[in-house]
Amino acid sequence: MSKRNKIIYWVATIFLSFGMVAGGIQQTLQIGGYNEIVTRLGYPLYMLSILGVWKILGVIAILLPKHPLLKEWAYAGFFFAMTGAAISHIVMKEPFVEALPSLTLLMVIIVSWYFRPADRKIIFNN
Repeated sequence: MSKRNKIIYWVATIFLSFGMVAGGIQQTLQIGGYNEIVTRLGYPLYMLSILGVWKILGVIAILLPKHPLLKEWAYAGFFFAMTGAAISHIVMKEPFVEALPSLTLLMVIIVSWYFRPADRKIIFNN
């Protein structure tokens, strides 16, 4: 892996981890305006606790060495959570700016996943 790709991976992954842990803690504790957002989108408040805990666990999975299959699941979960959040804002006809945090994290998820080192990927032997 080139030095440039390693830097891209770690910058994206640190940004992703910070965003997911911050959101995960706020969602788990139901603070930071998330109750209002989730209620406005029509979801039950208990969804915040579920999403918050899974986000924190996903960050742990992505940052710890080894376990590439677990990392794939974490990236997939992040992808589904952020696309679901963005689509929810758009479907509810909220201003596009409301979907921007989700879309930003979605792009960072893709960059982190794409540039991950070989030892963090699932290797298939034919």
